Amino acid sequence: MITRRTVLAGAATLAFVGSASASDWKSKYPEITFAVIPAENGSGVTERFGPFVSYLSKELGIKVNLRVANDYAAVIEGQRAGNIQIGYYGPASFSRALLTGVKTDAFVIDVNADGSKGYYSVFYVLAKSPYRKVEDLKGKNLGLVDPNSTSGNNMPRFKLNQMGIEPDSFFSKVIFTGSHENAVLALAQGTVDVAANWWNADDDSNLTRMLNKNMVKSSDGTPLKKEDFRIISKSDLIINSPYAYLRDLPDDMKAAIKQAFLDADKKDPEAFKKLSDGKNQPWQPITNADYDKTIELIKFVDNLRKKAS
Repeated sequence: MITRRTVLAGAATLAFVGSASASDWKSKYPEITFAVIPAENGSGVTERFGPFVSYLSKELGIKVNLRVANDYAAVIEGQRAGNIQIGYYGPASFSRALLTGVKTDAFVIDVNADGSKGYYSVFYVLAKSPYRKVEDLKGKNLGLVDPNSTSGNNMPRFKLNQMGIEPDSFFSKVIFTGSHENAVLALAQGTVDVAANWWNADDDSNLTRMLNKNMVKSSDGTPLKKEDFRIISKSDLIINSPYAYLRDLPDDMKAAIKQAFLDADKKDPEAFKKLSDGKNQPWQPITNADYDKTIELIKFVDNLRKKAS
């Protein structure tokens, strides 16, 4: 016979089991590491992600440490070694992680202001230069970002291949600058003649974010404006960046992490807005299968480089 006392006892048992389960993973993981690719300089990433990491620590009830990776590969290798529990990847670096056997799963994706989930790779030149198309830059210097950057290396190489251009023979030098910001600075200061970068919209790109922080100056120290740059090529749409956790984490821990991300815009709107300067909509769930096309892209680019070497 089911009585009120039986129901209450059952509810108490379930509550106890749920509480014990949460304490189990929290005792096993009293602190975790959240690593971010170096899309900006170290201080910029820390300033952008710091408030969110504080929110995440409070929401999960454990210490979350922010790590700004030295390069894109550092997030891949950190998750491979199990030292990074949550990683913020670029699409290509996440795909590279999957392709090389890292046990990681994407759980949420960035969403743009208009609700879309993609961005573009562009080639910038200085507006004062005579270059109007990529073909005008034969024998000049090309600035890329990182071998594992989607918009800063993989998509540009794919785009150049579509134009019949082999970058290492077409350009005088191909320089990896290490970050999207460094690529813009190299162009502004004349180290390169053309630079690859990411672009969401006319008012939302790495360039506009840098300009808003007065970071972009010419070699003589003159501050530059958006009008001082010209886009000469734009790629097809690239899927947005994912956040991914280690596959082997406890299921209830992964569920708590995912929920904390999905609730962030409501529970800590200021920290959430800081991540994109208020441009992005709330995160949405994503799976590894959504990056199958990006895996094909990096396989294609790998083959191009093998043929060229």
